[in-house]
Amino acid sequence: MKMHSTESLLKKIERETWRESGVSLIATVTRLMERLLDYRDCMKMGEVDGKKIGCTVSLLNFYKTELNKEEMYIRYIHKLYDLHLKAQNFTEAAYTLLLYDELLEWSDRPLREFLTYPMQTEWQRKEHLHLAIIQNFDRGKCWENGIILCRKIAEQYESYYDYRNLSKMRMMEASLYDKIMDQQRLEPEFFRVGFYGKKFPFFLRNKEFVCRGHDYERLEAFQQRMLNEFPHAIAMQHANQPDETIFQAEAQYLQIYAVTPIPESQEVLQREGVPDNIKSFYKVNHIWKFRYDRPFHKGTKDKENEFKSLWVERTSLYLVQSLPGISRWFEVEKREVVEMSPLENAIEVLENKNQQLKTLISQCQTRQMQNINPLTMCLNGVIDAAVNGGVSRYQEAFFVKEYILSHPEDGEKIARLRELMLEQAQILEFGLAVHEKFVPQDMRPLHKKLVDQFFVMKSSLGIQEFSACIQASPVHFPNGSPRVCRNSAPASLSPDGPRVIPRRSPLSYPAVNRYSSSSLSSQASAEVSNITGQSESSDEVFNMQPSPSTSSLSSTHSASPNVTSSAPSSARASPLLSDKHKHSRENSCLSPRERPCSAIYPTPVEPSQRLLFNHIAEGALPRSDPNLSAPEKGLRAGVHALPGGVPVPGPDLPLPGAVGQLQQRHLLPEPVQHVGDLGLR
Repeated sequence: MKMHSTESLLKKIERETWRESGVSLIATVTRLMERLLDYRDCMKMGEVDGKKIGCTVSLLNFYKTELNKEEMYIRYIHKLYDLHLKAQNFTEAAYTLLLYDELLEWSDRPLREFLTYPMQTEWQRKEHLHLAIIQNFDRGKCWENGIILCRKIAEQYESYYDYRNLSKMRMMEASLYDKIMDQQRLEPEFFRVGFYGKKFPFFLRNKEFVCRGHDYERLEAFQQRMLNEFPHAIAMQHANQPDETIFQAEAQYLQIYAVTPIPESQEVLQREGVPDNIKSFYKVNHIWKFRYDRPFHKGTKDKENEFKSLWVERTSLYLVQSLPGISRWFEVEKREVVEMSPLENAIEVLENKNQQLKTLISQCQTRQMQNINPLTMCLNGVIDAAVNGGVSRYQEAFFVKEYILSHPEDGEKIARLRELMLEQAQILEFGLAVHEKFVPQDMRPLHKKLVDQFFVMKSSLGIQEFSACIQASPVHFPNGSPRVCRNSAPASLSPDGPRVIPRRSPLSYPAVNRYSSSSLSSQASAEVSNITGQSESSDEVFNMQPSPSTSSLSSTHSASPNVTSSAPSSARASPLLSDKHKHSRENSCLSPRERPCSAIYPTPVEPSQRLLFNHIAEGALPRSDPNLSAPEKGLRAGVHALPGGVPVPGPDLPLPGAVGQLQQRHLLPEPVQHVGDLGLR
């Protein structure tokens, strides 16, 4: 009835001279009525908190951006704040109260009584809000944001020479740093939710959102929670964009899948010396962009090797506001879809897996792990997959002459894939050395199996023993070069010369480690002992930096929860507010003017530095022809060249790298001819 009368009024207004302003008024009133009706329906007894929070956010946004009714806006801020407290969303409650705090100034202007606030000065009310927000950030374990507000209010106390309260605030700030160091935090998962059909409320209808999950909540649990909130909804079993039929259906359709957060700023994540548990906070906070990968086959699928035709459709989602914020979910503002070729996908998969291995090895060395099981499972997964096909499938798909000649533009990518394969073999070798150091007695048989499988893997890939006098393309670490045994010296140097690495360098892989088929050699064990035995000293801890470990082949982000204990780095790691992390963008003015964002001050290089050499292994390229005999595989052969001078291998030729270049310049000795030259026992 109301909508019919609105349409009639709109037709009459269109005939008058004040048509433009009248149409705008009617449209505004219509949108307000839609939101008020949603609010009335959601506030009925028995409705879940998620719906109430969603429609309240929609309404306060409207009062701020379209009606500019500040008093109503503030009232709904406090309604939303109470809903978050009831649902124990303490971080979201803090962000909500921050909206009101940012409307106030540090002034002595008197304020009247309002809601639960007494008559007081603007300075006093802002102080009260600051303390309440800090308390909620503390309860929500978002201590970095609490530290920012502690500093702001401490500046005010200092300007008034209120040293008593200044002292209390500095102690509160210190306690938040202690909690970052000592307490555990979980990395939440994120889910994309599409609400399709005319039966959904206006604020959800035919829109898509990204939701921040609760602690320990995985995809299955989240799906069940959403179906409980919308009992009449039908869960869609695919991730494709729905058509117009679904949009206009008199029903409710839910489309849910996991997405991966993409941090906007990589500065902290890539900075040297920042511990992994500090970086984990910045991986899942202040996030605007999320990603979802859908694998598919283009063209004819090769039943013998599916990697040849395995493409990835990568969808990037951009939100109207960053998560976390005043709600656990925000609407998707923009989406971008690109396709990754099979070769690009293979490179990314190997990069992610190598980084995951480095992180686990580093955590094991520095005793950040409660047990060694995560490293064991990761080593087993990589080695077992490689033995049963795994990485060698990439060789068969991309290192053959047919692919190289038909894709001349992929020369550099093929070389990069080869480097990653060799790097993974080196990481696995050192990882097994670390694993032997810490593995319990009851897991020794499994360790022996991993060592045996590792040699099978290297043999299947055609990788020779890593000799102390032969070098391959250097392994690139986030923080510098790998470390080598202190008592060993390379027989020859890289053409790039030695590299000087800061004292706090990352984990490295000694080139001279050797295993027997039953256990690691005493030389490898001694090297690991030299490293791990000193890890209790802060100057001798060598950390490697993590990277997102989400495989681009996975359609869901279903990794187990990562328990982290965030701690500041040895340098002053201080969260700061940044203009680039606004809580809202243009056309979305309801959120705080500034969104807390952290940055770590650069760590000064210590004067004592080690001279380290890129002392790593040579590995012959995995051959594509499994029928080649061992002597044939050892033969050196010429190298083809693509247009532009990019060297590439033939079907049975090794890819050129640092080894080939050094041998051509006569900077490397000939390969060792006797097993005793390798230092094996």
